[in-house]
Amino acid sequence: MLSRAVCGTGRQLAPALGYLGSRQKHSLPDLPYDYGALEPHINAEIMQLHHSKHHAAYVNNLNVTEEKYQEALAKGDVTAQIALQPALKFNGGGHINHSIFWTNLSPNGGGEPKGELLEAIKRDFGSFEKFKEKLTAASVGVQGSGWGWLGFNKERGQLQIAACPNQDPLQGTTGLIPLLGIDVWEHAYYLQYKNVRPDYLKAIWNIINWENVTERYMACRK
Repeated sequence: MLSRAVCGTGRQLAPALGYLGSRQKHSLPDLPYDYGALEPHINAEIMQLHHSKHHAAYVNNLNVTEEKYQEALAKGDVTAQIALQPALKFNGGGHINHSIFWTNLSPNGGGEPKGELLEAIKRDFGSFEKFKEKLTAASVGVQGSGWGWLGFNKERGQLQIAACPNQDPLQGTTGLIPLLGIDVWEHAYYLQYKNVRPDYLKAIWNIINWENVTERYMACRK
């Protein structure tokens, strides 16, 4: 299941290019809370549209694209396979990113992480407040649509902040393992915060599920 706290999120996409002949179709994951559970920070209307319409569209389009890719593989049509790569990246990334995002949020979230994750944040960013400032700045600075991320660099054993455009998946495009993602597409906040992205980012810290982020961090260190 995509929402589990695991180290290699790319592996959750039914091995898209390896076993298409026997693959199972992707499905929209259930939210671990009601649409209205994150109010007043994110309202129910946004959550319902975001999950049941936007995320569902990525899932549906990913399934269609993989079917086309399977046909291209069967025909040995390399040109068609190459032409389908952007759709695989966009819709596959959208599915991966949102499946992480829902679990990164909680009506019981907010505050600060504890234990080893907090110590790693202090080590790599100086303090929790400096970390928040840097991730917020990276997220505000995304031009157009995209994501702000806290990722883990396994080679260096360090936490890193990154921003990705559109639905580019963090691990598949940077090699960083995703721990915490902040969706800054306007569909994630416009109905409530209009075009004032900084206000949305200020609010979202009140619902970050640090238990989930910590689980992801600990899994990646094994």
